[in-house]
Amino acid sequence: MKLNNIRLLVSDFDKCFSFYKDTLGLECKQGSIGDVYASFNIGLPSVLALFRSDLMNMAINSNVVLNNEANQDKFVIVIEVDKVDESYEQLKSKGIDFITEPKDMPDWGIRVAHFRDPESNLIEIYSDL
Repeated sequence: MKLNNIRLLVSDFDKCFSFYKDTLGLECKQGSIGDVYASFNIGLPSVLALFRSDLMNMAINSNVVLNNEANQDKFVIVIEVDKVDESYEQLKSKGIDFITEPKDMPDWGIRVAHFRDPESNLIEIYSDL
């Protein structure tokens, strides 16, 4: 496993994109105004990413938090693994209670599964399709 990025889940993508690109001056590696995903160079192999929070809610099958901003996930730790299904089984055998089973996300180009740490922080494991 290796940390791929910290993804901030945002409701106003364009405003946040402009903040990180123009105000903070981070180099945009991928994405632009009007997109749903962007990544920024932070001087490390991993990146800081932005993603629309409503789309993350759809990915984790969570419609309840859409109506309660205070309970909505604000970020997700993204971990790249060789094979999602194998990592899923290994972590499950260690007592991890997943909130999604491995599934293909063709629009994202990855296979993913999601779980939470003991403090309920959202974690995604993924591998490329």
